[in-house]
Amino acid sequence: MGTISNGRTTKAYENVNALGLDWRKASRTDLDPILKDCVIVAEAPDAKDHPHYSIPDGTRMVALSDDKDPTSPVLYFSRAELRKFIEGAKDGEFDDLMATDAEMEQAAAAVV
Repeated sequence: MGTISNGRTTKAYENVNALGLDWRKASRTDLDPILKDCVIVAEAPDAKDHPHYSIPDGTRMVALSDDKDPTSPVLYFSRAELRKFIEGAKDGEFDDLMATDAEMEQAAAAVV
């Protein structure tokens, strides 16, 4: 059985498309009760027989999914791909896609 953690709390969690992974979500989200509101990430098994030529066997992989549905698809990226994305996010390249304060308030109200 896998887990999900926000850095403060860890609970049992399983995505049927990636059994046994230990998922992490942002510390800004809560786990008690588990609020299903976040992108989740997990260390994944190393690549083997990946369909894309740029991902050779043994490449260290990361899994991303959505915690709202334990049957949601799981996307796999190499750690190099994830690093490039995170560096872009840190540089503000995706800030225009973030929720506004009003959207955050609306999302918080929907959870209650």
